Formats: sequence, structure tokens, C-alpha cells
Amino acid sequence: MRQILVTGATGKVGRHFIERVLQSGELPDVKIRALCHNRLLQPYARLEVVQGSISDRAVAHKALDGVTHVLHCATCKETPDDIIDVSVKGLFWLLEECRTSPAFQQFILLGGDCAVGHFFYPHPVPVTEQQKHSAYPGCYALSKVLEEVMLEQYFIQYGLNGCCLRAPWIMGKDDFKYTLSFGEDVFGGPRWRDLVGPKRANAYCKSGAVPLMLDPDGRPVKRNFVHVSDLADAILKALDHPKARQQTFNICMDEPVDYQQVADYLRQTRGLPSVGIKTPYHSTWLDNSKAKFLLGWRPRFDLKRLIEEAWTYQREAADPRHIWYPG
Repeated sequence: MRQILVTGATGKVGRHFIERVLQSGELPDVKIRALCHNRLLQPYARLEVVQGSISDRAVAHKALDGVTHVLHCATCKETPDDIIDVSVKGLFWLLEECRTSPAFQQFILLGGDCAVGHFFYPHPVPVTEQQKHSAYPGCYALSKVLEEVMLEQYFIQYGLNGCCLRAPWIMGKDDFKYTLSFGEDVFGGPRWRDLVGPKRANAYCKSGAVPLMLDPDGRPVKRNFVHVSDLADAILKALDHPKARQQTFNICMDEPVDYQQVADYLRQTRGLPSVGIKTPYHSTWLDNSKAKFLLGWRPRFDLKRLIEEAWTYQREAADPRHIWYPG
């Protein structure tokens, strides 16, 4: 029986993947071992929990015992005090355990388009997996570059079997709606109220206005997203796929989200006004052709579905919005 270690198991991707595998019956021959740090998961059949930090070699050793596959989702955001211990040392201990384990078969790293700078830098052509690493300022993007490079070196040095699934901003539930909030409840960045000031932001909140992100030349920005369920599809496709071996894949929607199209759609369907806001950011087009060609993966979410599911999602009282990390 295959046993998958999921790090970052209580995060958005880890939790979604675990619940899907254990509830859907897609992989009846799989057991999950969840490595949890500060939070825990509800019990399931076929689920085992190990608690601790991957920066601790003994924890990594315990977590990898008997494991055949690793899905590495654990990360830090803009937290300089933790980033090297978790993202660099932690990944190193995991890879070392995989390298020496007789049970190990495949390592799947959840990467990010921050490793190629996403909308911080101009990209005049589609961004493929051959794009040179170009982290934007800050420790999080740097850590994602270091993760990809470290995994690649284990491919070269030791012939390790693995792949990197490079995802842009991951959406789920009502996340996309809150990326467009002028309130303090905004999800991620930019923080729109900081760009327009609190007085104007409060007025926009009352009117239901949404921001229309513009680049430095005043053109609507196109930004890449992926829905967590599409990302889970890609993980399942990559699992034991012979063409995934030692490859990096961009996992994203077929087209980036065009903020002008978002504003137009919300005006037409919900009567919401929009506010153009000039930013220092640039349009990018992450190319997912390689994943489609080699893995047979296809994203199910387009712009319309992304908006509709975010705006119609009803949270249960026991599921309040939480921001677990800065940025």
C-alpha cells in the first residue's frame, strides 16, 4: 500500500488534498501521514498524524518512516525568522530521508510562480518552465527559488524521482472575492485600502466597488491564478506518472485573470462599480502547456467559474475566514 506524507497538512492545499483522497475513493490503496506543526486535523480512517517541525531532523526521520511518496506543501511567507529553518533546512532533511529510504518512490514539491517573479517584473512573452529564476524582493520568493534548486540538485546528484508543481496564487471557497476587498478583510495583496486611503476605501466598501488593477502605463493587469481543486487534480495526475519524473510544471488557469474582464463581469452580473488603481505591477501569462501535454491535466476553472463560486460561496459559522500568514 502506498503511503503519502503531506507536509503543511493543515494549509489550504494540504487539507484539500487529504480530504479529497480520504473521502472520494479515488485512491483506495493510499494511506496519508500528515505532518502538522501548530494545528491538527480531524481524524479519518487511513490518516495518521505526526506533530512537529520539519526543521527538526528527528521529526523528519519519524515522518518519513515507511513513506513511499511525499507531497511537500509546508512553507513560510514573509517571516524571516523562520524561513531558512522551514523552507531550506526542512526540505533538506526531507530529501535526505527520501534519499536513504528503501521505501521512498516519489517527491512532489508544491512550488510557486513567485520563483519567476510573477507580476513584479515585465514578462513580454508567456512564462514557461524554462524561465530563469527571478525572485521578487522578500524572503518568501527567495525560499521558493531555493526549494526548486535544491530539489533539482537531488535529481542530478542522486537520481531522485520527483517533480515540482509550480502554482500561482491558489484560490478556494470565497478567496477570490476577498482579494478584491477595500476592507481590512482583504486576502493577500495588494492591500487596496492602503493604495487609496481609508476614507475612499470605506466609501468603496459601502458601494460594493471592486478594484481594477492597472499597470504603470494604465493598462489592466493580467494575473495568474489556480483553484485549489485544479491543483489537487494536477497532484493526482503527477502521482506515479512516468512523464512527471524530474520535471517542473506550471499549474494554472488556461488564461490569466484580466482585471478589466473581472470588473466588466461583476458590473454586468451584480451591478458592482469598479475603481481603476494604478500599481507598479505587470501582466504575466503563465503557460500551462507542458502539464497538459505530458500529464494530460486540464484546469476546470475559468474566469467565470472562479468569480461565480467565490461570490456564491456561503461559509458555515464554524468556518470563519482566517489569515494564517502575513502578505
